[in-house]
Amino acid sequence: MARESALKTVSAGTILTILLTIGAAHGGPCVDAKSAKNGFVLARPGIQSEFRPVAGGMVSVANTYESQSPQKQFLFAGLIEVFRDSDTGRVAMIPFSDLRTLFPLKTGAKSTIEFVELSPGKQPKSTKTLTLDVKGKETFSLGDCKYNVLAVKETFKNGAGETIDAFTALYAPDLQAALARRYDEGTSAQAVNGYETIKPLAE
Repeated sequence: MARESALKTVSAGTILTILLTIGAAHGGPCVDAKSAKNGFVLARPGIQSEFRPVAGGMVSVANTYESQSPQKQFLFAGLIEVFRDSDTGRVAMIPFSDLRTLFPLKTGAKSTIEFVELSPGKQPKSTKTLTLDVKGKETFSLGDCKYNVLAVKETFKNGAGETIDAFTALYAPDLQAALARRYDEGTSAQAVNGYETIKPLAE
């Protein structure tokens, strides 16, 4: 009986080891708040984005596309773009308020940031505004990984108060990254443009 019990234990242990090995081969551990500090890669067909936290609360993002030139961005807290550079041009978005006071974001919070866009060879004619409206909490999946996200409505307006862009960012505070954007929310034309996979950044 003791020998039979021992064999059953070994058999069960062997099966568990095999299952764990298969699971590891199928996909590594999900990137979390701790491992995100070492950088990670978000991807979907046509684009791959490498996220690296840097000094000053900024996140450096290197975008590689299939059909256009690479692009480099700096996003404050991984959400608010302050600099963009590619073969098509370079632009800096200079805010007139302290972005650090906006974070951490909380449901129900609404704030408006005035900023000026600066780019070589182009004089700014007026300032612009970005309004952030935190609508609520959701869950977003990247492959087998699930993340708690905040639905943040972003509305950009020009100096005349006209809306030039609007979308809802699904922002993951743990990753400091927007995992998707929803356009035309609440209408028949609603569309989601989001990443599909995540993995740690290779050193």
